[in-house]
Amino acid sequence: MKSMNPTPQFIQIYQAQAEHIREELLSGLRASKAHTSPKYLYDELGSKLFEAITCIPEYYPTRTEALIFSSHGHDMARQVPKGSVFIDLGAGNCEKAAKLFNVFHPARYVAVDISVDFLKGSLECLQRQFPELEMSGVGMDFSSELNLPAGLALNPAQPRVMFYPGSSIGNFTPEEALLFLKQVHAVCSTATGGGLLIGVDLVKSKAVLEAAYDDALGVTAAFNRNMLLHFNTLAGTNFQLEDWKHIGLYNTELNRIEMHLEALRDVVVTWEGGQRQFVEGERIHTENSYKWTLTGFEDLLKRAGFLACKAYTDPDQKFAVFWVQA
Repeated sequence: MKSMNPTPQFIQIYQAQAEHIREELLSGLRASKAHTSPKYLYDELGSKLFEAITCIPEYYPTRTEALIFSSHGHDMARQVPKGSVFIDLGAGNCEKAAKLFNVFHPARYVAVDISVDFLKGSLECLQRQFPELEMSGVGMDFSSELNLPAGLALNPAQPRVMFYPGSSIGNFTPEEALLFLKQVHAVCSTATGGGLLIGVDLVKSKAVLEAAYDDALGVTAAFNRNMLLHFNTLAGTNFQLEDWKHIGLYNTELNRIEMHLEALRDVVVTWEGGQRQFVEGERIHTENSYKWTLTGFEDLLKRAGFLACKAYTDPDQKFAVFWVQA
């Protein structure tokens, strides 16, 4: 008999790498053109700020993706195998996956996210809502290597559905995206019927894109600037929020949104054993979000080894959800 108050299994492998994380951050800070990975936007506060971003009028991806699932969910359910292990990459608050449980009827849910504390709270809340569904959480950074821990004890004969919504694939360069999708293919090709359900933001006007990443209310600016506080925690730096402003712009040549933090004045950032001087107007590159065409992303999926590709879009083709079999 199952417990009336089930507790999800949780495997934490991310926070054990603290010294490696610090060196990665400081290496980017010391570079001639300072940069950092967008994964460091997502501490607990950053994750909550991103939740708020999804509610602002200018940020279309979340509501457009939800419209696609609402409009095409039943057709997707004919493609996606029932009784699968539903592996949610970048799960966050787990809400997107939770809305699909009654559509896809998975046998097990595995939530993966870099924000360990935020994921724990989200998954424990979700388990209370769905006490009959076996759940596991993995606190890990999968951006450079997707290697699920053996402790999950996944059944090799059970289909694996990898779920990567919200256009996070855009944070990878096209070359990085291909390597990542090859790793995803390797994970979900262990049993017949497995595949990938992935959200992709499509190319559109510069005005629409820049408004989505630099909203009038300033929520995206707060999200980006919060990274400086996360930097201070992880790397021991002394960033001051009042010294920096948010920049969101669309690079038309590379089909990508870029987010930067720009120094408002000359400033010296210090940490134990080092420092970096920034002059007024100098930037730290914090995120890229590449935009794709339908044919361009379908070709990328095929190059990664996937088959039987099917794309679902909204009427204005702002966004797409792809289902591809492994």
